[in-house]
Amino acid sequence: MGTTRKDESLRLMLETGVVGVVRTESSKELLQVAEAIRVGGVRCIEIAMTTPGALRVIEEVASKLDDVLVGAGTVLDPETARMAILSGAEFIVSPTLNFRVIELAQRYGKVVAPGTFSPTEILTAWEAGADIVKVFPATRLGPQYFRDIKAPLPQVRLMPTGGVDASNAAEFIRAGADVICVGSALIDKKAIAAGRFEVLTENARKLIEAVKAGRGGL
Repeated sequence: MGTTRKDESLRLMLETGVVGVVRTESSKELLQVAEAIRVGGVRCIEIAMTTPGALRVIEEVASKLDDVLVGAGTVLDPETARMAILSGAEFIVSPTLNFRVIELAQRYGKVVAPGTFSPTEILTAWEAGADIVKVFPATRLGPQYFRDIKAPLPQVRLMPTGGVDASNAAEFIRAGADVICVGSALIDKKAIAAGRFEVLTENARKLIEAVKAGRGGL
């Protein structure tokens, strides 16, 4: 079998190592935000479904930014996952573990990353077909938790979410995280309000550099 779109999506997520979470009160500047962090090297962008007009934004980003992988976040049910996929989402991220969301994403050939917390949830999500297992909130657990999980479960791809920033990203990667998921540390709301999108570009660069440092400069 040849390489599928899903294979390419997963490769890009793992290669760049950063998923930027865009969660704002308005959909107005989201395209500019996506462009700004793309310039900084973050090419995987998660649009939170809590954003007003999220489906329209996903469609717009997917159609206008060819080299950006757009996904949907805060997906709570398979119905929302399906709507997001039909709007152009290439990956689905959930805050919790929902087996029907995993099944729906797999049916459509999209990357899926359900949210988990405990070792049992992490393994359960992986065995249910998760491509990457989101661990949330990571700030409550710290990098050592990922070392502890990876020891018995080295095959599971992990993505810490919540409290990850440029200051600790490298440590999470060294501890075994495969991808980091970053929201507020990347998407500076004050900078957006001021129209200073270059701040977001610099934030993205710092995160990409931190991931590279965590991987030993590769």
